[in-house]
Amino acid sequence: MHFDPATLKYDANGLIPAIAQDHATGEVLMMAWMTAESLSETLRSGQVTYWSRSRQELWAKGATSGHVQKLVELRIDCDRDCLLLLVDQAGPACHTNRRSCFYTALRNGTATVILDPM
Repeated sequence: MHFDPATLKYDANGLIPAIAQDHATGEVLMMAWMTAESLSETLRSGQVTYWSRSRQELWAKGATSGHVQKLVELRIDCDRDCLLLLVDQAGPACHTNRRSCFYTALRNGTATVILDPM
């Protein structure tokens, strides 16, 4: 059965949240937004492409940094309003040069940095 990105549930701005997870380790790397167009580009090229809300344009992950994400598998949640991207991540996923954007943990009421830059 052919997949049509238009069958997903996008928000009022035409966006859908996309969580990137390392396909081999299961580590959650980042969350970003996609549009039907960025998802179609990702499926066409195999390189994960998001929608940059700040720049209002397509954003091919790693286009300037070289820290590209290659799509291994796309998963759609039960409500069809969130995506899970299983990826092969080259280098850090976070713009802070950390492997994951989720580098702060709340421990005993204190925000604790648990991951140093690479």
